Amino acid sequence: MKIVIAQMKHETNTFSSVPTPLERFGPGSGDPLEGEAAYRAYKGTGAAIAAFIDLAEEAGAEFEIPVAASAAPSAPCDDAVFETIAGKICAAVARGCDAVLLDLHGAMVTRGREDAEGELLRRVRAIAPDVPIGVALDMHTNLFPAMVDNATVLAGYQTYPHVDVYETGLRAGRPVLAMLSGRGRPAMAWGNRPMLPHVMCQGSDDSPNRELQARCREMEQQGALSATVFVGFPHADISLAGLSAVVVTDGDPALARRWCDELLDLAWQQREAFVYRIEPLAASLERARQLQRTAPGSGPVVLLDHYDNCASGGTMDTMAVLGAILDAGLQNVAAFAIYDPAAVQQMIEAGVGSRVTVSLGGKLDMPGVGRVGQPRTVTGQVKLLFSGAYRNRGPMGRGEHANMGLTAVLDTGAVEIVVISRHVEPHDIATLTSVGIDPSTKDYLMLKSRIHWRAGLRAHARAIVECAGVGVCTSDYSSLEFRRVRRPIYPLDPETRA
Repeated sequence: MKIVIAQMKHETNTFSSVPTPLERFGPGSGDPLEGEAAYRAYKGTGAAIAAFIDLAEEAGAEFEIPVAASAAPSAPCDDAVFETIAGKICAAVARGCDAVLLDLHGAMVTRGREDAEGELLRRVRAIAPDVPIGVALDMHTNLFPAMVDNATVLAGYQTYPHVDVYETGLRAGRPVLAMLSGRGRPAMAWGNRPMLPHVMCQGSDDSPNRELQARCREMEQQGALSATVFVGFPHADISLAGLSAVVVTDGDPALARRWCDELLDLAWQQREAFVYRIEPLAASLERARQLQRTAPGSGPVVLLDHYDNCASGGTMDTMAVLGAILDAGLQNVAAFAIYDPAAVQQMIEAGVGSRVTVSLGGKLDMPGVGRVGQPRTVTGQVKLLFSGAYRNRGPMGRGEHANMGLTAVLDTGAVEIVVISRHVEPHDIATLTSVGIDPSTKDYLMLKSRIHWRAGLRAHARAIVECAGVGVCTSDYSSLEFRRVRRPIYPLDPETRA
């Protein structure tokens, strides 16, 4: 028995100005991993592709990893990038196999395609019409018919922050291996509802997504092979952006259909709860100051710069929130992070201990939201220089290598600012400890994050304040020009009917 195992992951923000070259899909600044290098990088980690590897080894199967390509969220990639990655996967399938297991994202857009994953699956299915295909997907999948029509099993994450990625690989892969041994007949049903849930309301620790994901797990306990509600990725101006669901049963399509419709109806009933209410930035910082004095417990008040989150395609270099923190005179602050390779180079040339004045952030314009970059002049001491390479402690991305590129810490006396050369989301405590910052000793911790920070850092937070700044991950849908998304859709069109 031979299995093709591969990965192609990118969450595309069509409003983003961050480029997506092929090198973004590899570690550091290299091309995507292949073969033995991919195996070494992912074996024993918390990735879905690691689960596929474990399943194949447990089954005593031969397997090939033609490519493991994963890029941080950013703008649509060129079609040539997709062709390179998809071509490697299709070539491996064409060499012959008994099953295909794919670790995909589900919200990848190229300049010429709204549904890159659907196109990949269509090609794989054309090469191998009878081979079972299992696919692990992100909860932020924007689901298209081609994904369902050309896969045998789809399973998506049931947690946000995504701490069940490995388990999702198992849920996608086990039914496929059962088919190969004659023990399963997956039947799949899917559907969507015309709604664009705000990302800040999608956390699986919070209502209404908490209850939706709990019902998915309950369905699996009741016999579903997999049950998934995809909350969707709203910063993609494509026709089928938004909420959807998939249920896979063992040989019972009617039950799959009934359960899928139940999930969709539950989500639609809670559509208003998925709408985010925005607080002015000045009010947020004043509330943070009060919480720092009055909130029980220890640790920092976490300030979330959620409009500029690189894990949703943000430039990670907007200065609105950090600038407001500096202007407000908040003390004993750590900020992670500002993406500014040029500023890092300036600090490297100055050296540790030097006092420097840098033009920080604001290097990238954001035409997708009608903004130009606005750098800010900041003076401080170069406290630390670092290669940027570290390993995630988990629970999210457990054991995976990460790299924020050449990194510097600039200490203004009031704020320690981490400045990075490669986009990294602060979902892991190692992003801070690797640069010598202990969050428990800070009064405030500014993070360019939305929900993922909870995975590795929520336990350290004394209180949480969400700060509306500037960026392509804005929670203000009125600042985004949706041209291609299907209409009507809630909440863009409040009177939308299911």
